[in-house]
Amino acid sequence: MNITDTAADNKFVIFNLAGQDYGLDIYNVEVIERVTSFTRVPNTKNYINGVINLRGEVVPVIDLLKRFNIESTNTLGDDSRIIITSVRDIFIGLLVDSSSEVLTLLEEDIDNTPKIGEQISDDFIKGIGKKDGRLIMLLDLEKVIGVDYRIEDM
Repeated sequence: MNITDTAADNKFVIFNLAGQDYGLDIYNVEVIERVTSFTRVPNTKNYINGVINLRGEVVPVIDLLKRFNIESTNTLGDDSRIIITSVRDIFIGLLVDSSSEVLTLLEEDIDNTPKIGEQISDDFIKGIGKKDGRLIMLLDLEKVIGVDYRIEDM
């Protein structure tokens, strides 16, 4: 399965969440930041931690553990990061346990997502990468943040 147009374009920022590797298309990643304090916003979805001030821009931050309904005893630590992403000219931060590397996956290294009923794979995963014995869930960022997501809906 080819996620982008050419195999050379299949570069992913790899991060860890509750012991599992996930990947985001590098073209959607703007910067990776250390965790800073959040400003809570009333009446937001439970998976939105709040907003941060990133060089003068207000950026909402999604806690991916909550978004994916993953129970974890992990707390924010020194390795925790906020991956600042952009999609459709909207900047969104994703809170993750750690961010480790950028990987290039060849077309033959990416499999289609198996259909497992109404599991997370149906909603947020667009493929599964295989590299050095690891399985990497490749996220569909638009689905993670919501296709019709708008800052006003926070």
